[in-house]
Amino acid sequence: MIYMDNAATSLQKPLQVEQAVLEALRTAGNPGRGAHEATLHASRLVYGARAAAAELFDAEDASRIAFTANATEALNIAISGLIRPGDHVITTVCEHNSVLRPLYRLRDQGATLSFVGVDARGNLKYEELEAFLRPETRAVVITGASNVTGNVTDLSYISSFVKRNGLLLIVDASQTAGEELFSVQKLGIDVLCFTGHKALLGPQGTGGLYVKPGLSVEPLLVGGSGIHSYDEHHPKEMPTALEAGTLNVHGLAGLAAGIRYRMDQGIEKLQKRERDLTRRFYEQVKEIPGIIVYGAPAAKCHAPIVSLNLAGEDSARVADALWEEYGICVRAGTGRPGEGIQVRRRCVMIAEAAIHAVHEFTVHKRRAVAVWGTVGEQARAPICLVGGNFEAGTRVRRGKSRSRQQAQDRHQCQKQRQ
Repeated sequence: MIYMDNAATSLQKPLQVEQAVLEALRTAGNPGRGAHEATLHASRLVYGARAAAAELFDAEDASRIAFTANATEALNIAISGLIRPGDHVITTVCEHNSVLRPLYRLRDQGATLSFVGVDARGNLKYEELEAFLRPETRAVVITGASNVTGNVTDLSYISSFVKRNGLLLIVDASQTAGEELFSVQKLGIDVLCFTGHKALLGPQGTGGLYVKPGLSVEPLLVGGSGIHSYDEHHPKEMPTALEAGTLNVHGLAGLAAGIRYRMDQGIEKLQKRERDLTRRFYEQVKEIPGIIVYGAPAAKCHAPIVSLNLAGEDSARVADALWEEYGICVRAGTGRPGEGIQVRRRCVMIAEAAIHAVHEFTVHKRRAVAVWGTVGEQARAPICLVGGNFEAGTRVRRGKSRSRQQAQDRHQCQKQRQ
């Protein structure tokens, strides 16, 4: 299997992550809910994850990191906790639904929205920011990198605009946390929302948000906190203010291990290698007849995503062919049904481009991690191509055995149900 869908979630985790989760499952109690060793150990694990995230993002201290189940929850907390009816928000057409749907809900409640557009290559039209500014503008909510095109947002420019006009800056770092090395303090970010299961290599069900000191975010949930149990109102101090209920301690132990793994390997070193591999794949795949590549993968600052389509083909059909015939996992977008123009022949060319793009594998504990990038009309990055069953330069042959085996598996399942 060649896994190119880490934009959705990273599949091949470092061994340290697996070990941390298993160890926590055996030893961790409920943090803040007792004074015995199991609960104290859980508290230490959670603090370790906070400290790792705070170091990664250059936060003022670990208390500025609150954990959530994912970036979606973090963005809902930030947006719903800071924007009120009558406020105006500037965002972009590049945002994920985890940004758009909370904003649309607030628009229904009386907030107003403006959307910065893009050019033909998917680059933001930054000059539109000034035109959208109003007296009631409260915040800019923006992605660090587009999950569709991979184009990276110039957060320094956005930060300058926000500071100059006294606005809040809320950043969706789903595609950049662990991939880009940046400082929330230097960029003046008020709230940074992140997920743990993509470039940070943590388990699913982990994420969080950084909140700048002095900024109060209204919690989305209130309830159990482990402290001030007789108070009628939920504690207001970070991070407890945004963490009602029992945390995913086992997942956070794995997240801490994933963050430490990335930092130990060197974020900038990994970023350079991943971008080199992405450009190498792009140079191969762009020569395929009828290929349509979105964004600007050859740009110096670009997330490790290659988002593409085959002209005249439904992206879902292409994704199915890549998996059924060649064992390549990709994310398909919302394509239109096509005319079936030589889809298999061109899928062979995509598969060969994926293999030839990588001539070295970084092997760790029998895992072969090759390239970060995505195939599919609506990509979710960053993506990891795992090619342990292939050698560099190997030609990809169409294999019918995979489809036959899957058909046999489905038949066996049907017999078992009967």
